[in-house]
Amino acid sequence: MTLQNFLTVSDHNRDVSGMKYVYPVVSRRAGGVSIGINLNINNACNWRCLYCQVPNLTRGTPPPIALDVLEAELRDFLTYALHGDFMLRYVAEGDRHLQDVAFSGNGEPTSAKEFPEVLVLVEKVLREFNLIGDSHLSPDTNLAHDASRVNQTSPIKVRLITNGSLMDRPSVLKSIRHLAKCNGEVWFKLDAGTKAGIARINDVNINPQTHLARLKQCAELCPTFIQTCMFALDGEPPHEDDIVAYLELIAQVQQQVQGVHLYGLARPSYQVEAPRLSRLSPDWLEAVAQRIRQLGFTVYVSP
Repeated sequence: MTLQNFLTVSDHNRDVSGMKYVYPVVSRRAGGVSIGINLNINNACNWRCLYCQVPNLTRGTPPPIALDVLEAELRDFLTYALHGDFMLRYVAEGDRHLQDVAFSGNGEPTSAKEFPEVLVLVEKVLREFNLIGDSHLSPDTNLAHDASRVNQTSPIKVRLITNGSLMDRPSVLKSIRHLAKCNGEVWFKLDAGTKAGIARINDVNINPQTHLARLKQCAELCPTFIQTCMFALDGEPPHEDDIVAYLELIAQVQQQVQGVHLYGLARPSYQVEAPRLSRLSPDWLEAVAQRIRQLGFTVYVSP
């Protein structure tokens, strides 16, 4: 491991662990330690969000995944996190609990053709550690007991953090159904309510209603949260018309989703637009959150 000092919410360096696919972060939205799985090690994504913290981001899909390497890394890191001194050395006392394994990283995870196989192996390893229910693979292990050293007393989530653009693919939807059986949860990106807004923020040309249809398909198969990033552009917060369009769009899925994660900028963008972006105040975000709550949503705010 090449970690230095405590991990913070402002640094999600994918290389910090020295591993190829697996990296630890302290996540403000997850509320503790998250073990990230980065399938897009070539920094390739099919979207280019203005606030993206990935350096040298390119359009494309990930290279083939070395499943054996990923499995070994996940097993080794879980052993270190639960039985070694990882938490003591690198995590502040209040955050010393493992919250999830999250498919996130440097691009869209579901664009990896091996994503279904990766999910299978992640489930297998987590069951060995008794982290998503009763282990049926290693009945003689006492890892769950030892995990209490780091305040690990309950099953963790398996989260997919996704832009949702590939949710109309049968293979992806099949994996979402599988994810639901692994104490899974999806955080589905929806940053704007108009085609122009999505193009401006995410640099893609998609119809909001088409994206909403993907969101509905996902939410029917697995517990799903909308995740929305809001920020000031050229010193100006989102216009009222944009906020209204966003509220009108998400209102259509209030009955299908679990809630909304509304968040601001915690880390600097590595995109060319970075100098044009700035953080919104907690009060501004909370005011928008209140309007979302009035539609009947549960809202979590991370300024």
